Amino acid sequence: MENIVTFNNVRKSYGNKEALKNINLEIPKGRIVGLLGPNGSGKSTMIKLINGLLTPNEGEVLIKGIKPSKESKKIVSYLPERTYLNDWMKVKDIIEFFKDFYADFDEERANAMLKDLSIDTNEKLKTMSKGTKEKVQLILVMSRKADIYILDEPIGGVDPAARSYILKTILTNYNENSTLLIATHLISEIENICDDVIFISKGNIVLQGQVDEIREEKGKSIDALFREEFKC
Repeated sequence: MENIVTFNNVRKSYGNKEALKNINLEIPKGRIVGLLGPNGSGKSTMIKLINGLLTPNEGEVLIKGIKPSKESKKIVSYLPERTYLNDWMKVKDIIEFFKDFYADFDEERANAMLKDLSIDTNEKLKTMSKGTKEKVQLILVMSRKADIYILDEPIGGVDPAARSYILKTILTNYNENSTLLIATHLISEIENICDDVIFISKGNIVLQGQVDEIREEKGKSIDALFREEFKC
């Protein structure tokens, strides 16, 4: 099975704090992968390394065999945990921006999802609720035809009623030949859509594998295992 992301002996520190400790990891193509761990476990550091926003102190990160670069950004669609769009922009302006910036951006798909949510493209972000802003950002990310979609806490900031729609949007709009990496601590919400899971704790990978195999081996749900591992 072809790998989309590889970590080879990756270590990352912030001053004296070691965020990732000698990580070795392969994420295969065409899978939905849950990157699971409590706050401060190293999830966001891993994601930023894949996106080239950080560089490792030791080891290497590869995306389809190349180091994070302008070339890798062409095949990675990233939803950060915090909104990065300018509040003064109208939705239609952001659509134009993405269309110009990303060759794989599907404007028709984006507009269809916005219409489905009754989001006015003439509205400015600053007039929207936090949840609506996050939906707009998710739509932009899922409207690209990328090889890997990386979503950092995509359902963390919205109410439970909106979570099912967001997960449906994600599943409906990603290419099955692509990889979907979802970082979250809301395990019960995504367990049933994941093919694989990675548990990370204090910068170490403590569990990795296929969801069905882990359930069968451990005799427990992924959510129950997570609560047991992290005492939550």
